[in-house]
Amino acid sequence: MEWVGWAAAILTTVSFVPQAVKVIQTRDTASISLWMYILFTTGIACWLAYGLIIGDVPMTAANAITLVLATIILVTKVRNG
Repeated sequence: MEWVGWAAAILTTVSFVPQAVKVIQTRDTASISLWMYILFTTGIACWLAYGLIIGDVPMTAANAITLVLATIILVTKVRNG
C-alpha cells in the first residue's frame, strides 16, 4: 500500500511545481493571497512534522519539497507587498 502514498506524494508535489516556478521566474505574486500562503505553508510544515513523527517516507519527502517551494513563494509575496 505504500505505493498509494508515493503516488499521492508525487502527484501533489508535481502539481505545485508550476506555480512555484512561475513565481520564481516572474516574481509576480499579485494574485496570490498572503493569508492563504501563510496558512498553507504552516499546514505543510505540520504535515512534514507529522510525517517525520510517524516515519512515513512519502509524506515526509513530498512535504519537505513542497515546504521549500511554498516558503519561497511566501517570502516572495512578503517582499513584494
